[in-house]
This record gives sequence, C-alpha cells and structure tokens, in this order.
Amino acid sequence: MTLTHRMKYLGIFLSLWLAACSEVQNKAISTTEHAAQGTVAAAISPQNKLAAVSSLTSGIVVWDLQTQQPKFRLSQQAVVDNIVSHLTFSPDGQFLLSADGTSLSLWQMTDGQNQGYWSLPDASVRDIAVSQQGKHLLIAQDNGKIQHITLKTGRRLEFLGHSEQVNAVALSPNGRYALSGGNDLKAYLWDSKTGQILQTFVHPTRVTKVALDQQGKLAFTADSQQQATVWDLSSGRAKLQLDMGRGRVFTAVRFSDDGRYLLTGAASRRVSIWDLQTGLLVQDFQVGLAQHYKSTSAVVYDVAFISPQQLLTESSTGQAEVWTFTP
Repeated sequence: MTLTHRMKYLGIFLSLWLAACSEVQNKAISTTEHAAQGTVAAAISPQNKLAAVSSLTSGIVVWDLQTQQPKFRLSQQAVVDNIVSHLTFSPDGQFLLSADGTSLSLWQMTDGQNQGYWSLPDASVRDIAVSQQGKHLLIAQDNGKIQHITLKTGRRLEFLGHSEQVNAVALSPNGRYALSGGNDLKAYLWDSKTGQILQTFVHPTRVTKVALDQQGKLAFTADSQQQATVWDLSSGRAKLQLDMGRGRVFTAVRFSDDGRYLLTGAASRRVSIWDLQTGLLVQDFQVGLAQHYKSTSAVVYDVAFISPQQLLTESSTGQAEVWTFTP
C-alpha cells in the first residue's frame, strides 16, 4: 500500500471518528425534580401543559408545567404498592391512561377524577394508548392479543394478528387506526373497526417501539437492535432509515407538530432530534443524573418540544429537564 493510500484511509478513519465523537449536549437550561427517588413511568401531555410521573414511593403525580407544582395525586393502587409502569395522555391532553401489570385506569385532567377501571385476569399489560377525548383505549398484552375498547358503547375488538408477545402500540387521534409491534418481528397498521391489517412492516429483530404522527401521514417502527424506520402511510414504503448506532434502543418517540422532526429517547440517557426530510441526526442530548440517583444510566420516558427552540424530557431519574435546540 502506498503512502497516498494510507493517508486516504487515515482521513476516512479520522472523519468517522470525529463524527462519532460529535458533541452531545449534557447541560439542561433548567431542571425540576418531579420524584425524589426516581420514576418507573412518565408522560408529557401533547399541549405541554402537564406531565405525569409514577414512582414507587409517591404513586402517580400530575404536574402543572406552567407553575411546576403538583396538580393531582392519583391512586390506582395504594401508594406504598404502586407499580404503575405505563402512562399516556390522550392527543388533546384531556385524559390520562395509566396501567400496571394487570389493570388500567382512565383519569380526567380537568379535575383528576377517575373515569373507569379495567382489569386483565389472564394476561399482562405491555403497552397502552388512548384516543382523543378518551373515547377509545388500546391495550397490548403479553399473550399476543390487543384489545380495542370503545367506552361509549362498551364494544371490544380483539386483534389477533400477532403470533407472539406485543411490545408497543399507537392509536390515531380518532381511535380508528392502530399500529402495533411485537416479538414476531412485525409491525401492523390495522383498522380498529374491522380488525383488518392494512399494512405490514417487517423487521430483523423484535419490534419494541411504534408511533403515529397526528396527521396520519407517517408511522415509526423500531426493533431492539438494528432497524428504525419512518414509513409513508400513503404508499406503505420506507421514507427514512435512522442510524440507531450504539445506545439508541428507543424508549420514547414523538413526531413534532410541524412535521419537521422526530424526537427519540433511549435507555442510555440519550435524546435525539432527527430531520424528517433527510433522516439525519440533528442534535443529541444526554439527560442528567440526580445526586440521589444511584444508577449511572437513565431511561428517557418522554420528550416533547415546548417551543420551536426548546424541548422537555422526563426520565427515570425523576427530573424534568428543559433543553435548548438549535435548528
């Protein structure tokens, strides 16, 4: 090999190394403690007015993000026994759905009152979703089944498309269309009225995270190791493939309201912003570790834009952190 070739490959190596070592923002502009001992679940409302956190010692607390004061304390179980591990807001922010391993509760966010309680005697809850105005619930189960419940009529549709455990679900705002992913290496877009599969997305490993945008144009599916894809729902074809790399097994996903970005969080403290036109990584963040927090890592439970140049994260550290975004 000539010196020219050596320099060529050295240049390639250095450029890749520099790209891998690109700066990660790890200093939030503000931090608020939402749980002193860390959390097991958290969610941010679509209008960024509320955040809900579940901790082993304090139960479920809904925070007012304008005043940074607790607004409601909700008790699906006795606080000392709280193991609520799933929280999600309806697209209009009017309702909060919570779940532990075998039961669910729906809460109204105007007054914190419980609107219903459901139990699963023969299965465990893997993921949940709720539609606009709390009209429809979606419950993923470890036995491969998914329940779609219409509260006004009591109608239940059981989706049986998956052959193995379901890990993640998403629901369109009107409750009509569902997206689900499971251990059978597949994600399905399906009609909640008929149970008919509309589109199938295949992955090399088990599908662990899914999301739908609010306009019904895009879907996101990601597996546990290799593939994260944004799909064009009008054609059923892949629009973008994201570079998962190390430390990006996704635990939180959200499309921005303007359709320009995809926000992701991971179990490695990593928060990322992706350009939905190019698929490129725009900016990386790393959530902080509270002084009382014993682990050296943290799970990002939710992330959302609170302004065009700021985003909010909720993580297992029990901290809500605000970050500056530079488009």
